[in-house]
Amino acid sequence: MTTTLSPVVSRNPADPADVVAHVPAAGAFGAAEAVEGARAAQPGWLRGGAAARSAALASIATALETAMDELAALAVREVGKPLAEARAEVARAVAIWRYHAQAPYEPSGAVHETAAGAGLLLTRRRPHGVAGLITPWNFPFAIPSWKAAPALAAGNTVVLKPAPEATACAQRLAEIVQGVLPERVFTAVPGGAAEGAAVVSAADVVSFTGSTEAGRAVARAATDRGVPFQAEMGGLNAAIVLPDADIARAAAHLAAAIAGYAGQKCTATSRVIAVGAAADPLREALTEALRSIPAGDPADPATVCGPLISEQAREQVSGAWAGLSALTGGTVPDGPGWYAAPTLVEKVPAGHRLLREEVFGPVAALLTADDLADAVRITNSVPYGLVTSVHTTDLDAALYGLDELDTGMIRVNAPSTGVDFHLPFGGTKSSSHGPREQGRAALEFYTASRTYTLSPGKTM
Repeated sequence: MTTTLSPVVSRNPADPADVVAHVPAAGAFGAAEAVEGARAAQPGWLRGGAAARSAALASIATALETAMDELAALAVREVGKPLAEARAEVARAVAIWRYHAQAPYEPSGAVHETAAGAGLLLTRRRPHGVAGLITPWNFPFAIPSWKAAPALAAGNTVVLKPAPEATACAQRLAEIVQGVLPERVFTAVPGGAAEGAAVVSAADVVSFTGSTEAGRAVARAATDRGVPFQAEMGGLNAAIVLPDADIARAAAHLAAAIAGYAGQKCTATSRVIAVGAAADPLREALTEALRSIPAGDPADPATVCGPLISEQAREQVSGAWAGLSALTGGTVPDGPGWYAAPTLVEKVPAGHRLLREEVFGPVAALLTADDLADAVRITNSVPYGLVTSVHTTDLDAALYGLDELDTGMIRVNAPSTGVDFHLPFGGTKSSSHGPREQGRAALEFYTASRTYTLSPGKTM
């Protein structure tokens, strides 16, 4: 019996009538077949040596840089990323591949003295085999790059299963990468949950970024198989603003972190906590800052807040602010495209979904705290712990936040958004499972440590 697979369809969120991709799904069998092909190619990729892997990653960076305008335009069209941010994302992807192009030359182990007698003790890191990568739609070039580049640098082969909404971006990325690498070293398989599950059930190491529910399923499946995994999931990120902060500067940072790319980032700010006397001036400054960021056409270079990725996403966002007191926003513009106005609400009841769940849109709740300790308590009270921003000129307050905040990343006098790709990335609680990704931590994740004991074959 022949099973007909449903096609994968992605639409332009600024103009839903525009179909960007309409391709056959790989199916679970096709995804598993891609993993087996990658497994067959992996020994040869590793044997090629450090110089070959380094040169290949550098060539990929150059190819992406050459195609920057094309790729940025594709991200604008397929996932609604504002043009300026789309260009910055492709530039970051280029930098990521160049950074990891040096990784094959990094030491892969160490030599140790024996406890007694002649011989050598060695540690050496070796690739797992096939890296299965499950990636989201919101960073269609950067996230696949910061997963694939270190995996390939370490000697693994890669099978990428992108989010359906970013199918065209993933296919174009794959074409560029495959134009440099040997056959089957990098494969992208279009599809949805079935294809993702097939990759997780067959790969030798798994890296996932996406929703909390899907991430937990990946964690369970990988744990059952005994393969290493990492899962980066949601965020419910807070910004703490103290009375001594530069309020205007803090408001500008917060507005960008709330409304940038329509809040569709796991690092977006969704809770603003004004401490003591900061409440009134921050309320006024942040309201005005958000009013100056209307939702608009992502192809316009001046746009900061574009459309949401789907009609369902817009309904989720508008449902989250329904019935609340909006200082600004709280509206859905008429016309084509899945737009929602950047929104700031206050007087949010305890236990409301905005204070417990990741909504993933341009909406934030303004809260107040009596003092810094109270602000830290509020920040830590949610199930997530990805990133917190602290805005203050008081070094003691900043250091207190570094010690007491239960989040994986803390940014002082900077927006919650923004990633330093050469440093570890990840959170606590329901935000992350498994080891960190990015930077040198990624090379450790994509390899396994082996210990070798070399003893003399005869006595001298």
